[in-house]
Amino acid sequence: MAAISHALIKALNVGFDKSFQTGVGNAESQYLKITTVTKSNTSSTTYGWLGKWPAMREWIGARVIQDISNSGYNIVNKKYESTIGVDRVDIDDDNVGIYAPLFEEMGREGASFPDQLVGALLAAGDKTPCYDGQNFFDAEHPVYENHDGTGTAKMVSNITEGNGSPWFVLDCSRSLKPIIYQERDALEMTAMDKVDDENVFTFDQFRYGTRVRCNVGVGFWQMAHMSKAELNAENLWDVIQKMRQVQGDGGKRLGIKPTILVVSPDREKEARRLLERELDSASSNELKGRLELMVYDYL
Repeated sequence: MAAISHALIKALNVGFDKSFQTGVGNAESQYLKITTVTKSNTSSTTYGWLGKWPAMREWIGARVIQDISNSGYNIVNKKYESTIGVDRVDIDDDNVGIYAPLFEEMGREGASFPDQLVGALLAAGDKTPCYDGQNFFDAEHPVYENHDGTGTAKMVSNITEGNGSPWFVLDCSRSLKPIIYQERDALEMTAMDKVDDENVFTFDQFRYGTRVRCNVGVGFWQMAHMSKAELNAENLWDVIQKMRQVQGDGGKRLGIKPTILVVSPDREKEARRLLERELDSASSNELKGRLELMVYDYL
């Protein structure tokens, strides 16, 4: 078996990295449209300001400071990885071209991984607690009669029950989106590519792996609604109207403006008919263009 030179390994790594970066560039990320991306500098981040919707008031006398509600909503970063083994004999036999598609797919997979996390979170939103202690999609979110979050609580729902697969209406018109993607360490690829590495000695294999440290969480429940009912014009209008009517503590109008309908691929046909066709039965389609349609690949 011929010796593998450092120059050859370096050249291979350049090719593998190029394939990897091609895959990253070919990924069509969806999550950025419905998430706020935050940077985390520790093992976890607490979003104490969730639960305090900023409000304007007439300035009479001293300012009234809106203390940030320490909701204790915490997102813990997690590590994720993917690893490829390149057999030394394939390098010896100049058979490394077979790995290019694999490295490209590893790049695409890594770049689309946030989409997967966000899709899983949306789907499990009715089982995922948010800042007020209720599940993100829940029938009993407490909204209080006084602006400072005191007094009698009225229970408000942002979920419509049914027997079908869920679809979602989101308000993504603001700086804070309904979902939070928290990044601690960005996607990177590293190599165990020295001929004297223990793994090469033991298994005759070079290894290349990706790593990312991140997690996802939920923001204001007022900006999202899950429905498991039939996806039709009547039910979609009902969700839009309910979101538009949501108020904050003290009866404050929040100005929620639904902007995106998110559906799974199995609901694409009915969703496009609702939002894109010109006519609804014999009349004009009032929902045409009302919301942007997102067919989410990972729902």
